[in-house]
Amino acid sequence: MRGEDVYRVGSPPVVSKVTYSGTQRLSVERHAGRTRYDAQARYERRAVDGTTQVHARFVQEILPNGSFADRIDDDADFLTILNQPFAIQLDAVTIGDLRGLRTRVPFNASSPLGGEAVLRGYLRPGTPGKIDGRPATAVRFEAEGPITAPLPAKASATMSGHMRMDGTAYYSLDDAMLLALDATLTIVAQLRDGAQTTPVKVVYRRFIRASGAGTPVAPLKTPLPTPLPTGAGRAAPAVR
Repeated sequence: MRGEDVYRVGSPPVVSKVTYSGTQRLSVERHAGRTRYDAQARYERRAVDGTTQVHARFVQEILPNGSFADRIDDDADFLTILNQPFAIQLDAVTIGDLRGLRTRVPFNASSPLGGEAVLRGYLRPGTPGKIDGRPATAVRFEAEGPITAPLPAKASATMSGHMRMDGTAYYSLDDAMLLALDATLTIVAQLRDGAQTTPVKVVYRRFIRASGAGTPVAPLKTPLPTPLPTGAGRAAPAVR
């Protein structure tokens, strides 16, 4: 897994960057009608103030009614596979819908940074292929809308502006697991910190790809919604 955060603040802009690289392991348990996913990541965080070694964990359950519940969210840098803008596993119906996707399908999603903003966009077919030697189908996603939220790197500052989310997700054809994700979140806004207002552009990039043949997991049987990065909302699954 890799990640990069780029902040451009002011005019002329002062640019700062944070980069991430590491690995993570996903475990799956099924018990009493529930499926529990546990992602633990170890990575290096490199910034202007130095390099640190980080351990992140995100635990999510799918309940018998098909809804998602986040049990542990210790992933401040949004690097685990469970803390991304697509579900970790799809049901058989939805993976079939994605394979049959031929044109754009509209969907709405809550802002991944929280708040009441709604992002509106489209799902469309991507280029299928193999990920870690496993056949996979691909879906492109794009959505945009207004944003009013605290700056993640500085809780006292508030951003008001526009957000765009886009990328590609790859799902295996054997068990409908998310095998790879390339996602970018771009924010262009005004940053308000007390009486001061400053133009800001923030770009978050995350790339995660499966490596090393894992044990296939049985496809889910219940149609599921698609979770957003923060678990703050749900986006509708693709339809024919």
